[in-house]
Amino acid sequence: MTVLRLARSELKRMTGGLLPKLTILALIMVPLLYGAVYLYANWNPYGNLNQIDAALVVEDSGATSGDGTELHAGTEVADGLIDGHVFNWKPVTTAAEADAGVSSGKYAFALKIPKDFSTNLVSPGSFDSASQAMLNVTTNDANNYLLSTIVDKLTTSVHSTVAKEVGEETANQLLTGFGTIHAQMLKAGDGAGQLADGVATLRDGATTLHAGTTELRTGAAELSAGQLQLRDGANRLTDGAGQLSSGLTLLKDKTATLPTDTQTLANGAASVAAGNAQLNTKVQNVVTQLDAADQGLRARVIESNTRLVAAAVITQEQANSILADFDSAAASSPVAAAKTTIQADAAQIQQLADGATAVSVGAAQLASATPALKDAVTQASGGADQLHTGAATLATGQQTALDGAGRLAEGAQTVDAGAGQLEAGAAKAADGSRTLATEIARGAGQVPNPDDAQKNSLSQVIADPVAVSNVSQAKAGSYGAGLAPFFLTLALWIGIFMLIQAMRPITQRALASNAPAWKIAVGGWLPFLAVSAVQATLLTLVVNLALGLNPAHPVLMWLFMLAAAMAFSAIIQGVVALLGSPGKLVVLILLVLQLVSSGGTFPWQTTPQPLHVVHEVLPMGYVVTGMRHLIYGADLSMIVPTVLGLVGYTLLGAAMSTFAVRKHKYWTLKTLKPEIAV
Repeated sequence: MTVLRLARSELKRMTGGLLPKLTILALIMVPLLYGAVYLYANWNPYGNLNQIDAALVVEDSGATSGDGTELHAGTEVADGLIDGHVFNWKPVTTAAEADAGVSSGKYAFALKIPKDFSTNLVSPGSFDSASQAMLNVTTNDANNYLLSTIVDKLTTSVHSTVAKEVGEETANQLLTGFGTIHAQMLKAGDGAGQLADGVATLRDGATTLHAGTTELRTGAAELSAGQLQLRDGANRLTDGAGQLSSGLTLLKDKTATLPTDTQTLANGAASVAAGNAQLNTKVQNVVTQLDAADQGLRARVIESNTRLVAAAVITQEQANSILADFDSAAASSPVAAAKTTIQADAAQIQQLADGATAVSVGAAQLASATPALKDAVTQASGGADQLHTGAATLATGQQTALDGAGRLAEGAQTVDAGAGQLEAGAAKAADGSRTLATEIARGAGQVPNPDDAQKNSLSQVIADPVAVSNVSQAKAGSYGAGLAPFFLTLALWIGIFMLIQAMRPITQRALASNAPAWKIAVGGWLPFLAVSAVQATLLTLVVNLALGLNPAHPVLMWLFMLAAAMAFSAIIQGVVALLGSPGKLVVLILLVLQLVSSGGTFPWQTTPQPLHVVHEVLPMGYVVTGMRHLIYGADLSMIVPTVLGLVGYTLLGAAMSTFAVRKHKYWTLKTLKPEIAV
């Protein structure tokens, strides 16, 4: 008995009447109904979201932006949503009405734009009142769980769009502020330059002041030296006046007996005539000395006045007044009268010497005049005392002036030192202000001053600094195309699982023959392979042509589906052949395990760790991955290893079937009457 005869025998049994034929046809249609119909129902659900009613509440009252522009962001967002037709938006007056509609199922969800939406959008323009603008969304998972995820994506998109627009406006205002700062810093740089020029002028003035205070200090030193000379002159004047006073006192004492002596002279004119020449000479000497003393004293007063005027102790008018008072006092003083009298007496003595006859008359006149001479000498002596006292006062005043000149010199030195410090400080200030002007100008150059085009470009980048450039190496055309690899693979397994309900994995007739075990096993598997190949072919044609899957490699996809049908049919046939009716439960368990571990929806790496082992061991995960590569046009290098793996699973199924044939060749009571039959 050949393998093909065994397979043909089982197929004839399944097609021997109308009902078996209908059964085979129904079994062939199982994968098509499961895979194609499910994909058809979910082919593009996102394209039909506009059939979902959603409540839209706009309570935004608007706001005024920083530049005075009226902003009605809530209305603009609502208009954009309605124009987008993503959902069937239903404008609702109040938030309470929208929430009630969501609760009753009238609306799938509600999007509410609050009253302060625009106000909060423009609030970042004020540092002390910035607030986030809110979009309030009400969902109800009782309406649909996945709808909440879709709404989250929608609101995230709205948030990103509004945030970008507002961010661009805020960034534009910020960049405009940079331009204003730039202009103000340029003005500040100009002001700092003017300040530097002013400080430079101050430095020059301080230099001039320093030079002037240096000259003042030198002049004060010279004034102090002059006052010292004046003080010494005043001291000498005091000494001379003292000597004059002493001389006049002596003269007064000596002339006290002059009346008696003149009387004696009158009595002895003869003896006087002989000594008149000598007396005349002495008297003339006295007159000369008086003149010299008078002129010397006047010269010293003039010199003192000159120095006092130069030292600014007294004025020129005061000096002239002092000299006039001195001249007036000297002209009316007893000394002047005495000098005049002595000059007259000298002439008389000369006359007396010329004629002895007139001596007695002159002696008599002299005797009568000597009292007056005595009084004049007394007055001269008193005047000399006054002169001495005045000279002493003058010397004291000069000492005071000398002390003042010393303090003036010290003050001038202090002022000169301060002027030097001012000059140094002004120089530093000039350098610092110039540096300040330079740094402000340099800083102004570093502050951005963008033009309108630059501000528009920069504000867009600042508002949306990160852009995602998606490069899809392989992309599913639709939601249905994304699920197709998983559901096509799942449909193949379920279709073959349904075959086992009507087809026998091993025929009793074959077991009774003497054919080798492997031939019986292969003969039992080939009917499953033939029907599953038809299932895979029909499923591929319907999905590609009717649903428009448009795989990148349609022929390779069909061949890969046949390879998957080969492996699945071998495993299912082998398990049921080996285990009998309980094997059908094992096949169902294998289906469940592969549903959760194959990564058909979420990546298999997200499943619990024990399911990772299931993914690595069972074939469905590999088939799903291979189908994705063939449908989306990804790298095909993994297809050959996957096909080889499917061949390995086929051999495993054949080995289990062969082992089952050997096992079931020996009949037992359980074979004749099994404990359970499904």
